[in-house]
Amino acid sequence: MKQKLLVLSCAVLLVFSILTPSWAKTVTLTVWESTGGPDEFIQQAGEAFTELYPNIKINFVNVELGDSSTQIAWDGPAGVGPDLFAAPHDKLGELVSGGHVLPTADAETLGAQVLETCRTGLTYDGTMYGYPVSAETYALFYNKAYLDKDDVPTTWDGLKEFAAEFNEANRGKYGFMMDVGNGYYTIIFTTSQGNRLFGPEGTDTVNTNINSPASVEGMKLFQSLREILDVPSADLTTSICDSAFANGDVALYITGLWNVANFENAGLDFGVAPLPALPGNDTPVASFSGVRAMFVSAYTDYQEEAELFAKFLVSEEMQRLRFDITGTLPAIPLAVESPYIEGFLTQLDYAFPMPSIPQMGAYWDAMNAASANIWDGADIQTELDACNAAILQ
Repeated sequence: MKQKLLVLSCAVLLVFSILTPSWAKTVTLTVWESTGGPDEFIQQAGEAFTELYPNIKINFVNVELGDSSTQIAWDGPAGVGPDLFAAPHDKLGELVSGGHVLPTADAETLGAQVLETCRTGLTYDGTMYGYPVSAETYALFYNKAYLDKDDVPTTWDGLKEFAAEFNEANRGKYGFMMDVGNGYYTIIFTTSQGNRLFGPEGTDTVNTNINSPASVEGMKLFQSLREILDVPSADLTTSICDSAFANGDVALYITGLWNVANFENAGLDFGVAPLPALPGNDTPVASFSGVRAMFVSAYTDYQEEAELFAKFLVSEEMQRLRFDITGTLPAIPLAVESPYIEGFLTQLDYAFPMPSIPQMGAYWDAMNAASANIWDGADIQTELDACNAAILQ
């Protein structure tokens, strides 16, 4: 009789363990994120999450945003990867094609909660992947020591005119500056007449549109900016431009919300406005918009817990916490207090998500090189044709 009872008890325990939700067991989730703010957010969010779910611990591991999509391809299959990791949405095609990420849990509900640009950016081939934690684009920063909000140029012709006069009156300083060898920024000059990289939906793998007539015409305007910023492309990297604006040597500068804290810490009095309109237009030029997301690894042993934490990061409380720590735009409709938000939100209305098809991976090096060469005087059509060929090879 005792043996029967023992067997029955073991059977009950076995059934109970099978039916017990995995989140009721002690679990440690490994999360990859970058330093410089996002790490602090993950650690604070992890502590808040563990208060709600004491059996789930969050282990932060530093893997920078630009490295995660490559590293997951090695570490995931080897069984030493994360349960969740941060990546930009333009890497989505690579991640899905490689089988490295899982679809968003309850995507319809989550998709309705987040900004449309976030939902669209994280949708690949009709399926949503990832959990957006911030949205971003760039805009026109202006130094208030040199011009007021009402004086910020709203067209590129106006910007050139302002910069020419400023340069003449302020030797050693510049009226305008940007990283001219970075396709993240230079794409704006190719977007007139609805011209979009990889087509209207960003999914055309045959026609990049990067060497279309509209792109060529726009890059002529880009090249003409050398008249007001006579500096070689090698001396206009992001770090050099950031320092120049922070030091008060530049009146107008294209960058993103991620630089707000840096410029505030430099003691700069500045504002943010939408980008100038291209010739023939009366609205800000279309910029890239990006979505930073947390992806659940396809190799995780704790899918349920990972999805639970990822959803937690999109909650209003956590989105507000992330804004307070990093200053980046929330991924959900959320009112936040900042004197700079209006400029970015206005620009976001005219931004379009970076394409996320696998071919996007080849875009960066190709367009960076083409942009730098065009700035330094190379033939525009030749450079854009080479860029197109490199992307589609």
